[in-house]
Amino acid sequence: MMMDKKKKHTDSEEDQPTAQPVELTEIEQLKEDLAKAEANSKEYLEAWQRERADFINFRRRNEQEKSEAGQYGAGEMIRKFLTGIDDLERALAHKKEGDVWADGIELVYRKFLMLLESEGVTRIEAEGKPFDPTYHEAILQEPSEQHESGVVIAVLQQGYKHKERVLRPALVKVAQ
Repeated sequence: MMMDKKKKHTDSEEDQPTAQPVELTEIEQLKEDLAKAEANSKEYLEAWQRERADFINFRRRNEQEKSEAGQYGAGEMIRKFLTGIDDLERALAHKKEGDVWADGIELVYRKFLMLLESEGVTRIEAEGKPFDPTYHEAILQEPSEQHESGVVIAVLQQGYKHKERVLRPALVKVAQ
């Protein structure tokens, strides 16, 4: 009988070491699965955050493009009117004293300028200013003792800008 007890005791000892590794491998497997799930979760969260940021940027760009399209469309329409303004300026440059018709043209000219100004269109100041290729287009260069080199000495065609965007650069003569 003693042997039986001893035998039973040995059997239970043999069972225990095999039971523990089974439990440990199962726990290790669960830990591994949890780590994989956490990694996937983190990856999905980061991807979702990137997509959300991309969508917000897309929406912002889309709104900005719509706004700019409206402004540029207005700028294109205004640019077409500038040739008419140029014609009025040339007509007024040849005005003689007592020309009644010239008074009417001058009135129309001033109304056009006021209308353009109300839409945010301004003239580009050029004469006497340093040449700036952003706002000026040099057509002629002329030696001048009265002006420093690189200074605009005459405006041949007036330039305009709509808010901060150049509609048409001023055509200028620059001192050499």
